[in-house]
Amino acid sequence: MDIRATAPATPALDEEQLAYREAARDFAQAELAPHAARWDAEGTFPRATIAKAGELGFCGLYVDAIAGGTGLTRLDAAIVFEELAAVDPSTAAFVSIHNMATWMLTAHARPALRDAWGPPLASGAKLASYCLTEPGSGSDAASLRTRAVRDGDTYVLNGSKAFISGAGATDMLVVMARTGGDGAAGISAFAVPADTPGIVYGRKEEKLGWNSQPTRGVTFEDVRVPVSHLVGNEGEGFRIAMKGLDGGRINIAACSLGAAQGALDAARRYLGERRQFGRRLAEFQALQFKLADMATQLVAARQMVHTAARKLDARTSDATVWCAMAKRFATDAGFSICNDALQLHGGYGYIREYPIERLLRDCRVHQILEGTNEIMRVIVARHLLNTDEELR
Repeated sequence: MDIRATAPATPALDEEQLAYREAARDFAQAELAPHAARWDAEGTFPRATIAKAGELGFCGLYVDAIAGGTGLTRLDAAIVFEELAAVDPSTAAFVSIHNMATWMLTAHARPALRDAWGPPLASGAKLASYCLTEPGSGSDAASLRTRAVRDGDTYVLNGSKAFISGAGATDMLVVMARTGGDGAAGISAFAVPADTPGIVYGRKEEKLGWNSQPTRGVTFEDVRVPVSHLVGNEGEGFRIAMKGLDGGRINIAACSLGAAQGALDAARRYLGERRQFGRRLAEFQALQFKLADMATQLVAARQMVHTAARKLDARTSDATVWCAMAKRFATDAGFSICNDALQLHGGYGYIREYPIERLLRDCRVHQILEGTNEIMRVIVARHLLNTDEELR
């Protein structure tokens, strides 16, 4: 029994969305499942496999067709990311980040830049990284210090970024840099080809999870970027970054749903196969109750993520706060479900022969990135205290 089929979102997914889900599930089983454990163990970035995902449209899911994308909704994209992450949250999460960076560039760049970079990024032939976080500005992103100074027909970038997914292995960097004074209003966005002279990549970070994608710091030393590579207008960078993060939070929440679904499926199989005290584990009521609670958490999280995605697609005034709530709830629930699934496996859950420990490690960072869950609570609280709008 597939709980995704028996408990559809409200309203139910339409035929096209069910087809997207099936296509993503088939791709995950064929292209990710046989290799995910090895990629994790070896730290391999599966660029060729990501390119295959691009052939199916998964690298430009909500990028407009005029820019070479598939032109789907954020809900459609969430459905795809969940299916990919049910097998490999690390690779799925990178694909989601690439989608976010590609959308930011294509939605706000000037036509020449959009036309040059949109199709190869949306097809997966080239890949993008999102560069916002700095060593001294994580949750307080508006305090970033990387600076871009206009010099004739170029900007000169100096500064550094931290924890950049894909850095050193991608082709385009969407970079937030300060062109004006302090605060959010002084930040602009730039599309910087990853091989531009003056860019220095740090060592590949050794991480708890997400080992199929490299994470590095990036330093900009007198990097010259054409004025035509300004994304949006001067001073609009922070707004563009936050718009990107609304979708990014839905994406990463969907990846948590996928990890949780994969863990729940594995736990169900294990309880049906493992015997103790002469009985299948599935016959013990205490374990049945645990499984029921995990499924209930997952269904509730999926409803919230899908509702937030629909609000983002409709551009409702409360979309940002719904994205924050969905990200907080789904990523917390996803880690909890994976942790419970590991417990149900006992000692076998702790060894790499089973996928549970990898799902757990990969989804832990979801509670931190795209805005920590503490910052998500700040966003929700501010909405409740500073507006009269109801969350319905």
